Amino acid sequence: MTAIRRLLAQVRQVGDACAASAGVFIRDVGQGLLEVSHNTLALVGFIAIGAVFFIGSRADLRQSIEAQTLDWLQARQDARTDPAELVAASLAEPDAISRATALDPKGLTRQQAAVAQWISRRYKVAPEPISRLVKEAWIVGDRVNLDPTLILAIMAVESSFNPFAQSPVGAQGLMQVMTRVHDDKYDAYGGNFAAFDPVTNLRVGAQVLKECIARAGGLEPGLRYYVGASKLDDDGGYASKVLAEQANLRMVAGGKIVAINVQRPAPIPVHKPEDDATAMPVKADAKPVDKPAAVDKVALLSKAPA
Repeated sequence: MTAIRRLLAQVRQVGDACAASAGVFIRDVGQGLLEVSHNTLALVGFIAIGAVFFIGSRADLRQSIEAQTLDWLQARQDARTDPAELVAASLAEPDAISRATALDPKGLTRQQAAVAQWISRRYKVAPEPISRLVKEAWIVGDRVNLDPTLILAIMAVESSFNPFAQSPVGAQGLMQVMTRVHDDKYDAYGGNFAAFDPVTNLRVGAQVLKECIARAGGLEPGLRYYVGASKLDDDGGYASKVLAEQANLRMVAGGKIVAINVQRPAPIPVHKPEDDATAMPVKADAKPVDKPAAVDKVALLSKAPA
């Protein structure tokens, strides 16, 4: 029994000695690692400080690092951005509104607003671009001494207010002007492609119409010139359709109620040849458009609405 106790005491002594040795070893290793880490951190710090001073003394190197950093940050930002938002941002053009042919109907006069609303409903087109064209018809009509409702009536018959319309013989735009015949008139607007700009086409078309009426000596024969039927026995009812639609517009401008489903003038298929009067300049002695012919009763419609 005594021998067993003595043996257990020896075992405990050996265990205590091993534990003490292990504790000393762990403490020594920990202190060594701490000293090494302190020395490493100090070394890293000295390297970082030296790199900062070096980069600061080199402007080209500093700019290169800044650019690379910005690129990396931008790439990170793009990676977090929705692809749809990126596409929208790449296509955005805040100044596009300057190219829009549109106008708030509230900016029109009472007459103009009534006409714009009626045309919009009758021809199923948006009121904002029609408001811009109605306003322009009034401005251009005043400058060239043409009834604005006549200009709008020609648009209705020629293209139904489609600015991209083109006939088989090459008449283009709202007023179906023969672009290749009147290309000189588009020079002031940058070239023939301006024929598909609604406002430009209106201005050139009004100029051509003015020339045709002046050359023919009256409104109805002037319309025959405009449509290219001056050398034909029949204009296919073109002049009567234009004048009928003008009469509707004049009544609307005068405050009268006109049904939007009143018979609409169908486009008249005509040739508009290059050698027609529409391609010729106005003669110096041509009769003014505002002077009605003795037997031309419809020419009275060329006066602007009250």
